[in-house]
Amino acid sequence: MAVRITPATVTDIRQVLSDHARYWGERDLRHLHLLALVQEFGETCLVARAADDGGHEGEGGGVLGYLIGFVTPDRTGYVHLVATRDDARGTGLGRELYAAFTEAARRQGAVRLKAITSTGNTGSVAFHRSLGFEVRTEEDYNGPGETRVVFRRALS
Repeated sequence: MAVRITPATVTDIRQVLSDHARYWGERDLRHLHLLALVQEFGETCLVARAADDGGHEGEGGGVLGYLIGFVTPDRTGYVHLVATRDDARGTGLGRELYAAFTEAARRQGAVRLKAITSTGNTGSVAFHRSLGFEVRTEEDYNGPGETRVVFRRALS
């Protein structure tokens, strides 16, 4: 599937939120979709659409996947959220979004990438491993008793 990856807009994220279950299934992660991140880090918050979509919603149209990320002052490209819609899974779209984010982060001076997930998210762990990330479980990462899996990868 040919896709077009562009900077995300608030309207794009609102579309994602209105169809949240198609990206996240039973997991309710709406509270993590911070519109301020899209407003402030527009070049590293990305959406993917079918190349011939033109932004139309409906079956096969609209946002097929998205990545919300930013570059930190220590030059880390941090991926806050990445998701593909249920009808776009298994197409390589997550990899394409990561590749586009990596280039955008590099342009802003990033020298490494980082992301985190919950310990039970085996799909995310496998995905990040396949992208060459170092995977480590860190106790209390998000506060007492809040263990997270942390992904890190240097950029060459």
